[in-house]
Amino acid sequence: MNMHFKTSRRNALTTLLGAAGVALAPSYAVHAAQRIRVGIRGGIGEELWTEVAKAAKHKGLDVQLVVLGGAVSPNEALNNGDLEANAFQHLPFLQDQVLQRSYQIVSVASTLIAPIAFYSRKHKRLQDLPIKARVGIPNDPSNQTRALVILRDHGLIQLREGFNPYKGTAGLNDITANPRQLQLVEAASNVLARSIPDLDATAVINTFAYQVGLIATRDGIAVEKRDHNPYVNIIAVRTQDQHAPWVKALVESFQTDDIRRFIETQYQGTLIPAF
Repeated sequence: MNMHFKTSRRNALTTLLGAAGVALAPSYAVHAAQRIRVGIRGGIGEELWTEVAKAAKHKGLDVQLVVLGGAVSPNEALNNGDLEANAFQHLPFLQDQVLQRSYQIVSVASTLIAPIAFYSRKHKRLQDLPIKARVGIPNDPSNQTRALVILRDHGLIQLREGFNPYKGTAGLNDITANPRQLQLVEAASNVLARSIPDLDATAVINTFAYQVGLIATRDGIAVEKRDHNPYVNIIAVRTQDQHAPWVKALVESFQTDDIRRFIETQYQGTLIPAF
């Protein structure tokens, strides 16, 4: 990567995030002169974490929500120390990022399950896809696996024998049968959300679907199974911070009965509490 570009991008991100302030916790030994900056995606993430931030005030935390979009990676920002925590991903995605990029980041809490779904402007059911239909799937390993599992569960493809989503990911090379000769188009999730009209069907993760006005349980033509789902969303922090007192306070601010009720009432089953 061009060093000037990398430095400019880092400077731009630092400007976006701003400087740290002061937060004192009466019941938790949170260090002075440190706000808790939590990186999130817009839409559902911003709505939900606004409620969590209110709860965190009662524990002495000044949670600053940093909505990151486009090419800015919440994991890169966290790993670089520009955030104290992030909450936008499921555990397999984090594990893949750590493996690929050697991030020093760990999960400290489960939050919710946000089912991935296929959407279409041309077909009512996934089973109705014609021969050689063009189907969009995410290009990151974990979410691509989720899309392929849905296609498998609806009888449109077969995956290699012994595949287990709890133990690994699946890609195009793991497809052992594709009787309808589906043309699988790989793209980033934010691109897929805007490409729904151009394809026969498109798998979109919940965050980006919500941003374009789509809800999995209402608009999806096929939704991933909720039972025995390994794709639980998490709160992540840097490895060096995982035992810090503020982490316990942040987790407890999310995992409350009030936040559980907010998720269940506000999102009507599209999001599922996982705590």
